[in-house]
Amino acid sequence: MNWSERHQNVVWPPFTQVQTADQPLVITRAKDALLFDENGTSYIDCNSSWWVNVHGHGHPHIQQAIHQQFGELDHVLLAGVTHPKVIELSERVLAILPEHFSKVFFSDNGSTAVEVALKMAMQYWHNKSIKKTRVLAMEGAYHGDTFGAMSVGQRGYFFEPFEHLFFDADYLPFPTSSNEHEVLQKAEQLFETGEFAAIILEPLVQGSAGMQMYSASILDQLMKLAQDHDVLIIFDEVMTGWGRTGKLFAMDHCTLKPDIVCLSKGLTGGVLPLGLTVATESIFQAFLDDATTKALLHGHSYTGNALACAAACASLDIFDQPATHAAIERISTRHQDFRKKMEHQFQDQLVLRQTGTILAIEFPSSEGYFSELKQRAMRYFIAHGMYLRPLGNVIFLNPPYCITDEQLEHCYRRLEAFIELEWA
Repeated sequence: MNWSERHQNVVWPPFTQVQTADQPLVITRAKDALLFDENGTSYIDCNSSWWVNVHGHGHPHIQQAIHQQFGELDHVLLAGVTHPKVIELSERVLAILPEHFSKVFFSDNGSTAVEVALKMAMQYWHNKSIKKTRVLAMEGAYHGDTFGAMSVGQRGYFFEPFEHLFFDADYLPFPTSSNEHEVLQKAEQLFETGEFAAIILEPLVQGSAGMQMYSASILDQLMKLAQDHDVLIIFDEVMTGWGRTGKLFAMDHCTLKPDIVCLSKGLTGGVLPLGLTVATESIFQAFLDDATTKALLHGHSYTGNALACAAACASLDIFDQPATHAAIERISTRHQDFRKKMEHQFQDQLVLRQTGTILAIEFPSSEGYFSELKQRAMRYFIAHGMYLRPLGNVIFLNPPYCITDEQLEHCYRRLEAFIELEWA
């Protein structure tokens, strides 16, 4: 029995209708921007293995850091105990975020980082004896698959069987160049009720919605309205953080800043799971009291895992290198050039979007995320040495920053060929 058959016998894969899916690609090795299957065939990891491997696979500096840390401390609970790497990572993350951030709460992934942020926001007002219980989100949002995160995500699609269990949330229309006034007007009307604890946003780019992109200007205006009405601002930078938008964080494109930020994915270079929820000092102070019930009574078995923290610190070392930012700029520029070329060539037939190292190509489809284009595209690109996973009718590239110009050029050629094939 081969690996693929063994997989199908025992593994329940994520986001997959097993009955209709192709057999999975068996990857046995990875290095830099390449994945290698059981036969030694290589594939460019076009989506950074679900957007996490920002530095590529098998980076020697991260490998060395994990190895060294394992010889010293693998894991210890973070309640009543601390360790050097969790402190170092917290200090270093705070040093690269806006100065009003003060405290770092550890969890295991992006979804749990969002759960923590929502609980922080709700309990903040509860601890202050102020009744603010509503949350504002954006249409098309995806913040994770745990129940709080699902409650502030786009209804339907993945979440329909569970919606009767969600807490209620309010939604703004997704901002476009033609509806910004409507978006701001609705936000102000909602905030004027005085009932909103928080607004949660994927800044600049909505990932799972198909890499939908909007401006920093409208984001600043929404934040100003939230601040004027004493509403906490949560940025879900799980995907947009760590260089994806061309700057280290999407908030770096904005004048105003959020009160809470959620980080994960590229945090450890995509090597080990880790989530951070970072809050301001004023939020932290609202949890200080003689009563234990006013503490943030939340935690995970692997909170602050020393190996994950060591990997994250090593990833930050790599971000400290000018070569990393030069690579981000190089990819961003090449994406922009390709987008302009395709827009000229295909004009009204396709919608192309690009922010930083994220390039998205949207094909016309009434089925959206459930479009059959996804399977056709995956088969085509696997046959041509690329592994990418479209969001339905949206094909996108967000490769590791170590991808070479030659590998990028191969991706562009194959994307152009696939577009022509679809339009033939």
